[in-house]
Amino acid sequence: MQLEFHQVDAFSDRPFAGNPAMVYRLDTWLADELMQRIAAEHNLAETAFLVREAQGWHIRWFTPATEVPLCGHATLASAHVLFEIYGETSERIEFIGKSGPLSVSREGGRLLLDFPAMPSIEVGVTIDIERALGVEVVDVLGAAELMVVLDSEQAVRDCKPDMAVIARLPWPGVIITARGEQYDFVSRYFAPGLGIPEDPVTGSTHCALIPYWSRRLNKLSLSAYQCSTRGGELFCRLEGERVKIGGYATLVASGKLTVG
Repeated sequence: MQLEFHQVDAFSDRPFAGNPAMVYRLDTWLADELMQRIAAEHNLAETAFLVREAQGWHIRWFTPATEVPLCGHATLASAHVLFEIYGETSERIEFIGKSGPLSVSREGGRLLLDFPAMPSIEVGVTIDIERALGVEVVDVLGAAELMVVLDSEQAVRDCKPDMAVIARLPWPGVIITARGEQYDFVSRYFAPGLGIPEDPVTGSTHCALIPYWSRRLNKLSLSAYQCSTRGGELFCRLEGERVKIGGYATLVASGKLTVG
């Protein structure tokens, strides 16, 4: 059996930047174990699998180590593949994932994710968190992930976390963030327990980052940059209980995987 795949650099308008994701459009679901093995074979932060069902496009996301309930960049990549490779004619694609309904629409040359907002609550600074990051911490909050606020963009860029300590924290991953110099805010994301030491650009973390920085900066539209080595630019907007996360996507490879 051969399966067609497409690799897309999400949150980038050029190759070899942003966050790479692998996308498979399937006729029917594969066994969970096989999808996990395929994701491990590609060894990217996320591999997305899509199946058209009666209610719409169902989407599932796998890291090299596990299935996750929500992924922004692989959803953006999936929409790009459906629009550009498979000729989806609508201006808005509805997805159904483990976190509920999601959508991606076209807006001025960019793709725009519509995701649930995830406001964070105060957690408090602990010795384990400071030891994991090795930097002075301003604030610590929690939503789906642990979110740690630092005092400057440079502190975010310079941070060299202890991945072994982060993997032992009781959170799927850790976001570090600060007010930006050229952007409203910057961030980085570490999830070694999920098989992702550092994710290049993470759409889903912005479900918590956007409400936080919208409140801090008293504005609904925000510019963001995830300052990993590859880096990626995100265009953000808070709309009530939803967030809009915009970005570009670039196809970099297509091929076929032989299974069995």
